[in-house]
Amino acid sequence: MISPRETIEVGVPIEGGELPGFLDLPQQASGLVLFAHGSGSSRFSRRNQAVADLLYRGGIATLLFDLLTPGEHEIDQFTAELRFDIPLLVERLVRAVDWAAVDQRTSQLPIGLFGASTGAAAALGAAAQRPQAVRAVVSRGGRPDLGGEALPEVEQPTLLIVGSLDQQVLEMNRSAARKMRVEPKLEIVSGASHLFEEAGKLEVAALLARDWFLEHF
Repeated sequence: MISPRETIEVGVPIEGGELPGFLDLPQQASGLVLFAHGSGSSRFSRRNQAVADLLYRGGIATLLFDLLTPGEHEIDQFTAELRFDIPLLVERLVRAVDWAAVDQRTSQLPIGLFGASTGAAAALGAAAQRPQAVRAVVSRGGRPDLGGEALPEVEQPTLLIVGSLDQQVLEMNRSAARKMRVEPKLEIVSGASHLFEEAGKLEVAALLARDWFLEHF
């Protein structure tokens, strides 16, 4: 039985401050999924919140947190530069993985990473740096091609979800997959565009992600 929803506001410690986040913990959670937002998004992302809600109902704990500080986010809104600073995003996600691995509320849970857009590259980079802590990775409409040298280092089972109408990103995902030593699974959601805005398509992607994490936790 899933416990009554109670979102816990947390702070992921980084040098010089904290990254605010929302932690949701169902009773007897099977694992914890950390969300890596992309393209200037944040913990308030409606799409990632929708995915997190479906994971929660599947008995999976979720952590949605900001990869950028409030000051950095303000700068990025004007310059759009930090959302493509993959090393920075990887570092922030690694900090969150390390935090979750020792926090008493989450330390016993296997960890998965869910990345969207540029956050997918961050998720793969963090997975490469934390092979023992991270169990599985899912990318939705992501840019794994931005993962660069980290791609061949990813050992975890990886699921790449792309909309069939998102041809450019689909080719980027196929290109990235060829560079990975452990071949990822590519799921193409028929009739979905880059943001999965079509009716029911985001739920399809979320269900694929849920099943992937449950299989590999």
